[in-house]
Amino acid sequence: MPKHILIVDDSKTVRNLVAFIMKREGFQVTTAEDGLEGLEKLYGANHVDLVIADINMPRMDGLCFIENMREQKGYRDLPVIVLSTEGEDRDIESALSIGANIYMVKPAQPEKLMKNAKMLLGVSGEEGIS
Repeated sequence: MPKHILIVDDSKTVRNLVAFIMKREGFQVTTAEDGLEGLEKLYGANHVDLVIADINMPRMDGLCFIENMREQKGYRDLPVIVLSTEGEDRDIESALSIGANIYMVKPAQPEKLMKNAKMLLGVSGEEGIS
């Protein structure tokens, strides 16, 4: 069974690009437009193995999304990559302090994003993806 990735970003272009990159590597992908929809899809999914989330989004930003997710017992250890245009030290520190595992600044290189995703998922190359 493929690993399942939830992509939470208000930019349709970013969602589609990251989804394309992940699907090309054999991952199952679900997308959400903001933190509220992200929580709905996370809690409604059978299982999510990794979250890739933006910070600046309407309705619920990425930091609130991560905080809400981490408050739920089953999601405290779920790996999270933040993918944001915000690159200030305080933004990075805030995200990491509430539970993000990796912080990447847009535009991120697809190869580096995939390498980080595979590292957090514990897969390398083709093994364990599909």
